Amino acid sequence: MTNEKVVQTAGRNALGEFAPEFAHYNDDVLFGENWNNQDLDLKTRSLITVVALMSSGVTDSSLKYHLQNAKNHGVSQKEIAAAITHTAFYTGWPKGWAVFNMAKEIWQVESVADNARAKHQASMLFPIGEPNVNYAKFFIGNSYLAPISTSQVGIYNVTFEPGCRNNWHVHNAKKGGGQILVAVAGRGYYQEWGKDAIEMKPGDTINIPAGVKHWHGAAPDSWFSHLAIEVPGEEGSNEWLEPVIEDYARLR
Repeated sequence: MTNEKVVQTAGRNALGEFAPEFAHYNDDVLFGENWNNQDLDLKTRSLITVVALMSSGVTDSSLKYHLQNAKNHGVSQKEIAAAITHTAFYTGWPKGWAVFNMAKEIWQVESVADNARAKHQASMLFPIGEPNVNYAKFFIGNSYLAPISTSQVGIYNVTFEPGCRNNWHVHNAKKGGGQILVAVAGRGYYQEWGKDAIEMKPGDTINIPAGVKHWHGAAPDSWFSHLAIEVPGEEGSNEWLEPVIEDYARLR
């Protein structure tokens, strides 16, 4: 089986300015070189990583990310259950319980959520991507991130489960900057502070200048995906603000 190429930007997204060397090792070496080594396929690497994290007692968002990664790369429910059970004999029963509680949320056989996700994926060209764990604290609900371009201009496919939206936020820049959204699947909303929300459907484009307070996300009853295009600017940064509650409650 030919491996797909693994592209990771989580290090630079979270620590690019604070710890650029660590971000480099995370994105370019750990994932860029190690995960793309062809001696093991991605399914095997994903399973090994889950076992290693479980053995170390790591049961935070990083384990959830790698459990989802394992499922995405073909690890079945029976395989992950067998791997966790086997590892629990050697590393401790409580660790097994902790990991099973997370795995149950991800391997839901023929669940409504899985069917809806598959239908949404089939409706668009771009991949849904991985759980957006690095920015989860700035979202209500579950979102996913798939890098489309990480050179010249950053382009990411952002997918929101029904009801998911990000907090009010501002893209700051000394010069230039901002963001462009291009809806590619499902139905969602965009809203600027002090204005009515705008419904977004595939093909709709929103230009967001730097300094504008806004939010975007899925409609309450629909998955939604948009491309987020980073407009080049000087000294750019994101300012995350309060969650969207009352404004969203009025939407349908």
